Amino acid sequence: MAAVDKFGKVALERLRLVSCSEVLPLFCTFVKLDPDFMPIKNGHTQRWHLNVQGRDFELLTTGPKFFDTHANTGGGGAIDLTMHLTGLPFKQAVKMLEGLM
Repeated sequence: MAAVDKFGKVALERLRLVSCSEVLPLFCTFVKLDPDFMPIKNGHTQRWHLNVQGRDFELLTTGPKFFDTHANTGGGGAIDLTMHLTGLPFKQAVKMLEGLM
């Protein structure tokens, strides 16, 4: 609860709703949308190839939701995405995003 009070509910909710496609270019060393990807379940799903801090990822994104095909895990929102890609804990991920957005 203390983290919510410190950052504010509105600010946190705003970060949770940000599209992954808006966040990826902010802190990735390399990011490329796969133009040949054909989504199966949702026509808005995109596949991205990216590098963050020397680590390669392949992500499927649909709005604020993401799925890491290599780690077989996913989440939703810019905070979860930042935590997943950078390994930062919640508070540091929020601070990073606030500084970039």
